[in-house]
Amino acid sequence: KAGMATQLEDVLARLLVPESAVIQEATTELKQAVKDPAIIDSLVTVLTQSADPKIRQLAAVLLRQRLIKLWPQIPLPQRTSLKQLFLQLLVLEQEHIVRNSTVQIVSVVAGNELAEGGWSELFVFLNEHCKSRDIRQREFGFYLLSAVTDTSGEQLKTNFQSLFRLFGDALLDRDSKLVPYYTIKSLTHLVEHTGEEEIRPFQSLIPNVLQVIRMLLQEDEDQAIEAMELFDELVECDVSIIVPHLKDVLEFCLEVAVSTSFSNPTRVKALSFVSWLTRLKKKTVQKKKLLPKLLTVVFSIMASSPDAEEGEEETGEDVESGLPSSFASQVLDTLALYLPPEMLFPPLMQLVEPASQSQNAYERKAALIALAVLAEGCRDFIRQRYLKAFLQGICQALSDVERVVRNAAMFALGQFSIHLQPDISNYGADILPLLFDCLAKTTAVAADDQLGLTKTYYALEMFCENLGDKLLPYLPELMSRLFAVLDTSTHVHERELAISAIGATSNAVGEGMQPYFPRLIDHLKVYLADPASEELLLLQTQTLDTLGVVARTIGKDVFLPLAEECIRLGLALIDRVKDPDLRRCTYGLFASVSTVSGDSVAPHLSTIVKLMLDSLRSKEGVVTHYADSSNISFKLDDDEDEDELEEDVIGHTVENAYLEEKEDACNALGEIASRVGALFAPFLKEVYAEIFELIEYPAANIRKAAVTNVSRLCCSFHDSLVQSGVTDLSDLQQFVEPAIVALMDKVRQDRDRGVVMASLEAITDLLKQVKVTALSGDGSLDAIVMGIRHVFELKTACQDAESDDESEDEFLMEGNQAEYDGVVIELAGDLLPALASALGGQLFAPYFAGFLPLLLARNKKSSSVAEKSFAIGTISELIRSVGTTIKPFVKHLLPVFSSSLKDSDDEVRSNAVFGLGLLAMYGGEEIVRHYQSILQALMTVLHIPSQAPRVVDNVCAAFCRMIASHPEAVQQEEVVPVIVQCLPLKEDHEENSTVFGCLLQLLQQRNPQLMPHLASVLSVFAQVLGNPSSYGVDDEIQRNIVVVLKDLGSCFQQEVQTLLSSLPEEQASILLTAMSSQ
Repeated sequence: KAGMATQLEDVLARLLVPESAVIQEATTELKQAVKDPAIIDSLVTVLTQSADPKIRQLAAVLLRQRLIKLWPQIPLPQRTSLKQLFLQLLVLEQEHIVRNSTVQIVSVVAGNELAEGGWSELFVFLNEHCKSRDIRQREFGFYLLSAVTDTSGEQLKTNFQSLFRLFGDALLDRDSKLVPYYTIKSLTHLVEHTGEEEIRPFQSLIPNVLQVIRMLLQEDEDQAIEAMELFDELVECDVSIIVPHLKDVLEFCLEVAVSTSFSNPTRVKALSFVSWLTRLKKKTVQKKKLLPKLLTVVFSIMASSPDAEEGEEETGEDVESGLPSSFASQVLDTLALYLPPEMLFPPLMQLVEPASQSQNAYERKAALIALAVLAEGCRDFIRQRYLKAFLQGICQALSDVERVVRNAAMFALGQFSIHLQPDISNYGADILPLLFDCLAKTTAVAADDQLGLTKTYYALEMFCENLGDKLLPYLPELMSRLFAVLDTSTHVHERELAISAIGATSNAVGEGMQPYFPRLIDHLKVYLADPASEELLLLQTQTLDTLGVVARTIGKDVFLPLAEECIRLGLALIDRVKDPDLRRCTYGLFASVSTVSGDSVAPHLSTIVKLMLDSLRSKEGVVTHYADSSNISFKLDDDEDEDELEEDVIGHTVENAYLEEKEDACNALGEIASRVGALFAPFLKEVYAEIFELIEYPAANIRKAAVTNVSRLCCSFHDSLVQSGVTDLSDLQQFVEPAIVALMDKVRQDRDRGVVMASLEAITDLLKQVKVTALSGDGSLDAIVMGIRHVFELKTACQDAESDDESEDEFLMEGNQAEYDGVVIELAGDLLPALASALGGQLFAPYFAGFLPLLLARNKKSSSVAEKSFAIGTISELIRSVGTTIKPFVKHLLPVFSSSLKDSDDEVRSNAVFGLGLLAMYGGEEIVRHYQSILQALMTVLHIPSQAPRVVDNVCAAFCRMIASHPEAVQQEEVVPVIVQCLPLKEDHEENSTVFGCLLQLLQQRNPQLMPHLASVLSVFAQVLGNPSSYGVDDEIQRNIVVVLKDLGSCFQQEVQTLLSSLPEEQASILLTAMSSQ
């Protein structure tokens, strides 16, 4: 053994020689040595006897790694001896680095021994040192305790009460900064193991924790940042511990964040916690009135100049820059997403308005960035109240003398274009000329202002993409500018931006791009050649992305000749270029081609699916973070388990490019499966299993993609079975049942609101497609009903469900919600009609009775417009889904709809009219006796001055439903002329089938109240047949109109000819063409 220890010491010495050949040779020898069962004894010998502290330290590191795996296999007498030896070494070892590495050995042994209730000597050692009057001994004792709590938190639960008393005293130790510091480290390790009985003792320590961190900030910022990890852990595991001290903690973090005397990482750390706390405890932030101060601090940081942050920064929205001003904008974004706009806007506007007029460019910039980050979370509030004024300010800033302000204005315009649709598109005539002018200016100085060029293209792209057909008048000028860049620019980045803008333009105008298609394809083919540099690779990636967009939008017949070539090109590129972004865009191209021609994808399906599955499974891009980056680590056995050193690992991160690759692979697989149908069957089980596993992936975007595509795969499998004539859908159940359970679990437990929203949408789609089969699994129906109820009652994790204060839930029920909180509830509401349709009216009736009070609770006088509109709209959709089953509820619902007809908001009135029409249609005899009062109420609504077009459309449809259901109860001589006057429908084109269905039936019946108005009816027919897309009239309605026209022309030839001659020539021509068609 002594000889082996000597040889081992020689190997370790050579590992420390700064020559790669020597290190490589020594590493090979070490890998052989560790296979010897005597390696533990040899490492102990070197640790205790070597004269070189670096060799002793390396021996300690390697011994710790061996003990993680081998400790349980060591005989009990030897383990007892080693435990005693390690404690002795902690006392005898004088070298700091060796002693600290020995502490890590003790922590590993403790993780094993304390689980079995052993090693009382360790507790004695800790007690003696932690309570010693000697400062150095106390510091070491708490350092050791912090290491032991890291590995043995669960095993120490029986000691928590005494530990918390010890921690309380240690936090007050002012003779040493290290004792309180290590105490906070210990607390951080124990958070995840804390139970209900420890919450109060833990809470009592928070004020002193804050005092310690204040002290550390003055003496050692790095230690202060580490101590603040406690807050992150509390947010992750048990935020309720902070709640009693939330005001103090939040104000402390704001003090740190705003102080320029601290480093940027420290300030960003404080802001990060503010962001998380606002997200998870939004109710408490509102009720404790912490918002004004929070906004003041955040906005002042956003308005700071680069000099104050020792960095250069342009727009403030780039969180990855690591600057406090950038992260502060993210905090404001979080506030907008999680707080009600009615509460956020008044104090924020007091800051934004003067800043927008400031002489300081960075204050003007901050005002614009503030508007930009508000757009997503407060979209409806801005659209309804501020859009015109905000746009005027942004457009003025586009010509600001300061570049930083102009770039911020571009960012704001881009954000508005994404989130404030469709309203912002109405300003196209004003905004597009400004954008073209800005593009010309930035293009002229592209070499000197790359950031300005990027921001200009961003605004242009976002604005154009959402314009749709409104972009067509500007298309020649836009394409001329973009092609000019591709023809003449020598800047790769500029060409990349132009190609991206072409993709956005294609999304907007679709087949309107066909005149430019040949020239565009010629350019794209050039860029799809082998890249000569990393910069050109970015250009190639963007080209693939744009090609995929064009494939979807240009028209199947136009793109079809290129479909097969695109698949072969994509596969060749993936084979040649190993880049996650290129793979991601290629997967998108494959999915796009599948929308054009599934046949083009089919021959390559096996290869494509394998590539995408490899991306889903890949661990490429994963960065492992270790507990001590200074440790020298070796993988000692080539065949040892990957998790051998797991106790050294404190976390993993994944590079964004690889996350995006997984996300796009997931989405592409789901889409391809839906496009190729039964051809995907051989791959379904494997693909489903891989995507299902991603439902629990750490990154929220991956979870969103997973829940969406698990549902999509189920729908695709269902469709392929039905199309194949299969009536036994039992095979489908093995996919649908676990999907329903997993997705509803996400709804209840996932903290990310986006994941919850995606899950609700996915289940709704699944129910609509698969119908009752989705509910045949054990517990599926109950899971869905419980999940919806939890959302309505604000009891899900993403709704801050951990609140102990029932009054806070009442506070939110009174309309004090962020817009996105309302969206979660609306999506749960959308799920109800889908559930009712799948289950059937009779079976759903008891659930309707249970959900009705929850819906009506959102229709109080104090409720917001959005809540009232949601409640009335959801009840209306449920009536449509359950049909005549609604009869027992007529007496409860009629007063609700009648009252909502008088609401001041157009949308609420529109939904009430819609619901009342459905109730009149399905309510049976109970509702018929109220027909006259309903007709009178609808007439009153109709004659309100400047009544909204959608409301008028809904009144018209309600009249038609009443006539279709109970014509004898309707005074048709009054109602029918009104219907004709309302046509054609202006906005709610979904009601066309109801209105034209009724109208055509009355014509076929030669209704005496309608026939005198035949000229007006013919004019309406001419308008909708002449421009069916504008009036939302589908092919079936057009065919039915033509049938009736021919019938009228045949039966009333002379009268119809006379009436046609009285119409405008264009209308008469349209009708004659229709009547003469085959």
